[in-house]
Amino acid sequence: MARTLRVLVRLMGWSCVAIGLFHLALGNAAIPGAAHAGATIDSWGRFMGASFAGYGLAWLWAARQRPVPATAVRLLAGVFLLGGLGRLLSLALNGPPQWFQLVLAVLELGLPPLFLLLADADERAFGAAARPGPGTAGAGARKGAGRAGAARP
Repeated sequence: MARTLRVLVRLMGWSCVAIGLFHLALGNAAIPGAAHAGATIDSWGRFMGASFAGYGLAWLWAARQRPVPATAVRLLAGVFLLGGLGRLLSLALNGPPQWFQLVLAVLELGLPPLFLLLADADERAFGAAARPGPGTAGAGARKGAGRAGAARP
């Protein structure tokens, strides 16, 4: 479970950075159905692209921590869920958007519960590895025991 969390957090971070930079670079052309939406939407889209890239960097920061902090995962997943709820609100008020936006809504509503389920997996695994077992009061009780030689992914 801990490895799954670390992989998913890293994947989420890089995906958000890539998507954000894509929107920053392409503006309206990156938004399905909005290629000719005008300067105001282009400006907003590029700003939101930069913000989404920053959001991705926050995921990557969390991925680099040992253990991956459960609080950060919960907060970041909550923000993602809020985005999905925003899409649902738009759907209710304005009707269905371009089909790809519906796919994104499914991801934004489906991934946060998975992240919330896994949020403390790395902290639990890290804590279990650092606790000395019976008869290991010597070397096993040192800070970081159980991690010697472990490669950082």
